[in-house]
Amino acid sequence: MEFREIVNAVYTLNDEHYSLLEGISELIEVPKNQTVIYADKTSPYLYFQKEGICRIYYNKEEREIILGFTFPGEVLISLNSYIHQKPGYETIQTLEKSQLYRISTQKLQELYKSNNEICNWGRRLAEIEALKIEERLMLRLFKSSSESYEELLKKAPNITNRIKLGYIATYLGISQVTLSRIRGIKK
Repeated sequence: MEFREIVNAVYTLNDEHYSLLEGISELIEVPKNQTVIYADKTSPYLYFQKEGICRIYYNKEEREIILGFTFPGEVLISLNSYIHQKPGYETIQTLEKSQLYRISTQKLQELYKSNNEICNWGRRLAEIEALKIEERLMLRLFKSSSESYEELLKKAPNITNRIKLGYIATYLGISQVTLSRIRGIKK
């Protein structure tokens, strides 16, 4: 997914404002299984996924809890770093070789101060990310594992070919055996 498409999916910018944002972005290639954002460290960047898949997780009592996956067009962000310039709790790791657009949070904050349209874009980005957190919470609280699996398949139909089933089971909060039963019923 191209940078302009990603930017305009957040909030449509005219050519002049888009050029300002594009001017502080860079396209990077990240190998499979590479950590992009580290828990307990302040991330100086936010990223937008052009290609590939990443997982968002945190460690609890020496166990990984997967919060979600990112796909092309989505943002990889530590909201605590982005908003407060403090360490976040999540780790974000590539599951495939990925291409990411990287933006310095500091440079973006400078643009916010000098440009209302870019500032509105950033506000909308934060709102979208807050809604994603709410969606994850609702998924965990009010949907069954089977319903959550269906939601994941709608978002990424071929996900089981690209992500380890153990990761999907952890994301759903179930065992791999239970995931296998759900998958058997869905076929």
